[in-house]
Amino acid sequence: MNRDPAVMEFYPATLSFEETCHMVERAEAHFDRNGFGPWAAELRKTGDFIGYVGLLIPRFEAAFTPCVEIGWRLAVEHWGRGLATEGAQAAVHFAFDTLALNQIVSFTVPANLRSQRVMEKLGMTHDPHDDFDHPLLPVGHPMRRHVLYRLARPPLP
Repeated sequence: MNRDPAVMEFYPATLSFEETCHMVERAEAHFDRNGFGPWAAELRKTGDFIGYVGLLIPRFEAAFTPCVEIGWRLAVEHWGRGLATEGAQAAVHFAFDTLALNQIVSFTVPANLRSQRVMEKLGMTHDPHDDFDHPLLPVGHPMRRHVLYRLARPPLP
């Protein structure tokens, strides 16, 4: 999945097998440190791995950090079926109901309309004043500019 140029279209590069293994190690360490992280996403009927969905603490500083980010990455053959939204809704409930977070964020490059649509389906909102230059990408990189979406925990009844 991480070697697929379509899946990685809005990331700086595809990932090798070794880089993907390192990403999994970082995810496991994130779970150990924080009690949450990206979950493996599987199809209910088959148990087949289709990607990940979950919560992460970004590894960089920006005007909106510290924060918890919701994110997802699915294999291309599973796009357009509502699976990212379904998994992300479960992560939203976990963030607010279990972790008692007050807010979560999500971000991507402006051209990634598919992910922005998932953010909007989750009820996340975008304020152009929150958009930022990703500090882990060099000045002049075509993917440096990012849009930021936010979702606040609903008021308790």
